[in-house]
This record gives sequence, C-alpha cells and structure tokens, in this order.
Amino acid sequence: MTTPVAARAIDLHKRYGTGDSEVRALDGVSLDIGAREFTAIMGPSGSGKSTLMHCLAALDTPTSGEVRIGDVTLSRLRDKALTALRREQVGFVFQAFNLVPTLSARENILLPLSLAGRKPDQAWFDTVVDTIGLRDRLGHRPSQMSGGQQQRVACARALVAKPSIVFADEPTGNLDSTSGAEVLGFLRRSVDEFDQTIVMVTHDAVAASYCDRVVFLADGRVVDEIREPTRELILERMTCFA
Repeated sequence: MTTPVAARAIDLHKRYGTGDSEVRALDGVSLDIGAREFTAIMGPSGSGKSTLMHCLAALDTPTSGEVRIGDVTLSRLRDKALTALRREQVGFVFQAFNLVPTLSARENILLPLSLAGRKPDQAWFDTVVDTIGLRDRLGHRPSQMSGGQQQRVACARALVAKPSIVFADEPTGNLDSTSGAEVLGFLRRSVDEFDQTIVMVTHDAVAASYCDRVVFLADGRVVDEIREPTRELILERMTCFA
C-alpha cells in the first residue's frame, strides 16, 4: 500500500552568496514526506537539514526546485495565500519554545487560532491538553513552568489548529533527558493516535529513534535513510557522514 505524501521536495537547490563565496546549502534534494508518519532529518553541521526544513515549511524560498504541501505548489502562491497556508496547514515547534511570556499556557496554545480569528474546537483542545498532561498548568505563565512543560505547551500550540503537517526544529535541544522523552512521547502519540504528520530536525540519535523514518543529509544532498530506526543503527549510519 502506497503511503500518501504530505509534503514533497523536488530537485531543491538553495545557494547563498555568489562566486568564490557561494555556499550550496541544498544541492538537488528530492524527498517525499509520508502522511501520518514521524520523519527525522539528520546530518552533520552544515549538511542542509535546517535549510531543507525551512523550505518545506514555507519559511524560506529555494533558489530553484519545487516544494509542495499536499497538492499545493508553494511557488505558485502569492504572499497572502502563502501566509494563510503557513497559518492554517503548517504547525511549528522550535528549540527555544517561542512562548509569549505574558500569556498563560491556555492562551499560548490558542494563540494561532486567536490570530486567525478562529474559534477552537473544544473537544480537540481538551484531547490535546489531556494528552500533554498539563491541564493543571493551563493558568500558568511560561516562567512558572519547567522547560519540558513549556515545550509540551509549544507542541500543543502546533497541533491545536489541526495542521496538515508539523515541523519541529531540535524540539528537545534545550531539555534534559526526562523532559525530552516526555515531548518525544507526545509527538509519537500525535502520529499514532491523531494521524498527525511530523518532520523533525535533530542531531540526537535517541530522539530520532522515536521516528518511523530517518533521512540523512550530507553536503546538501540526501545520502541515506532508515526505516524503523534504532539508536544503535542511527549512530552506526551517522559515523559514515560525520
């Protein structure tokens, strides 16, 4: 059975600078992101993994090539339509949490919907809140929560609008191992139980082992991938590209 495609990169190139100072961050990347799967993108520093995620998430524009989210080709969208797509179909989780310090956890989770002028689906909000296990923290501000709790709020914020795809950039990078495991467990459940699609950039083999698939980049190119990864198998492959 063929897995539906949630996002697609087609011969992506991304160059910075010109002449002798030119840097090829992406050098002909073609990649399908399966719907309802948890995909990790890994590679050494400078391999292009964050650039690829930013292009897939419509946060950056490739020099050439195409990006599609579902059936929509991003390069064909005007700025207003692109902004709407990012707001309504794409969720984001960043390493730095990016919570608004003056807002409560509840208000932070609902912020994307508030900005879009949309009312929350109360049943879905309750499901997400109960899954992250922070119902007793909904009235707390970020300064009153641990790093792991803040990141779980950020994950809930990414999911509450029911996006087609969620992009997570080193979501456990600022967390201890226990908090990181809580966040990764929530992301895993969101795929298994809520049919979410998640793409995560990470350098951590333990984090990547929660995924269905790991894609390896080196020098701006896709060089390998693993299905049903384990920490040991990931570490073994990573030594080849270090």
